[in-house]
Amino acid sequence: MQLFYEPNITGDQFLLNEDEARHCIKVLRKKADDLINIIDGQGNFYVCEIKEAHSKKCLLAIKEKSPEEKRAYNIHLAIAPTKNIDRIEWLVEKAVEIGIDELSFVICQNSERQQLKLDRVEKKAISAMKQSLKASLPKINPITKFSDFLKADLTGQKFIGYVDSTNPLHLKEAASKNDRYHVLIGPEGDFSNTELLEAEKAGFKKISLGKSRLRTETAGLVACHILNLIND
Repeated sequence: MQLFYEPNITGDQFLLNEDEARHCIKVLRKKADDLINIIDGQGNFYVCEIKEAHSKKCLLAIKEKSPEEKRAYNIHLAIAPTKNIDRIEWLVEKAVEIGIDELSFVICQNSERQQLKLDRVEKKAISAMKQSLKASLPKINPITKFSDFLKADLTGQKFIGYVDSTNPLHLKEAASKNDRYHVLIGPEGDFSNTELLEAEKAGFKKISLGKSRLRTETAGLVACHILNLIND
């Protein structure tokens, strides 16, 4: 099923944004009276009829609307961006495909990347949402300092990925089903001891993601997969 993304749907008829309209009309050769599938990124699927087939102003009429099945849990991944931007964009793409609700990017003491272009990250998320036949776009938060992130009012279960000899607790055993999860994943140089103590004071529990030493983006993806798996 081919999905088109339009976040601004009001009324029974609306215009498809120019990028999607161009792809729909010029690339896929859709024409007036054809039916296409739309998602709004807010959890809704639409079946729409093309009323005016124009690559800049494609007018659609809603024929059907149906909500996406809601999950009983919520996954929020907070991760330090990698030095190589391709690796963090890969993570975003795969995490959205597997299932994630919110993404935060945190600057840690050992972070090698201090800035991030959120428009590029969002484009990856939109593409992955469409590819995986989802209708909900994860919330993507601006990059923030680690200490500021810890000040946020986060309800639910809170975990920090930090492996040492005193940390045998695996995420799959620490997390209980049907809850809100907040998982912190550090940079290539890991969290500092000070950051670990600050996180624990803020209510984050140390967890392991297995015996292997994982790259930052791999750890983030593994955490998302585990939390989805235990709720499956």
